Amino acid sequence: MIFQTIGGKKVSPTIHTRNIVKDEPHVEIHIGTDSQRQGLDIIYVTAIAYRYPFRGVHYIYCKETFPPIKDDWSRLWLETERTMQLAEQLSKEFPGLKFEIDMDYNEDEFYMSNKLVSAAKGWASSHGYKVNIKPHKQIATRAADHHCK
Repeated sequence: MIFQTIGGKKVSPTIHTRNIVKDEPHVEIHIGTDSQRQGLDIIYVTAIAYRYPFRGVHYIYCKETFPPIKDDWSRLWLETERTMQLAEQLSKEFPGLKFEIDMDYNEDEFYMSNKLVSAAKGWASSHGYKVNIKPHKQIATRAADHHCK
């Protein structure tokens, strides 16, 4: 995954995170992915959001285009896979650093994404991550959603 700042500068998520944590040891780090269909293709955006206490949020993101995925369950599950892949990569680089996983799924049974909540939340929780699901705190997935459009 190739990440960039909102200004378009390419950055390494590992180096960028290392620099942020060095300067701001109390930063909250959120990782999340969102996807949207554009024509036949699917756009996936994975974001790492750095929430500074009392000072707002900074984030970097990776935007990629994938070929069509016919069913929504598979499309949404790939969001979890991409998020977890990045979380595991960063956890190996930064043992002991806490990451929160933001999932763009809804606890409300009215929404189709509700069918993934139990499995996705269980996977992330089993790795020790705090998981945020809609309608609760969504930082990384809101940034990702912004760049999907």
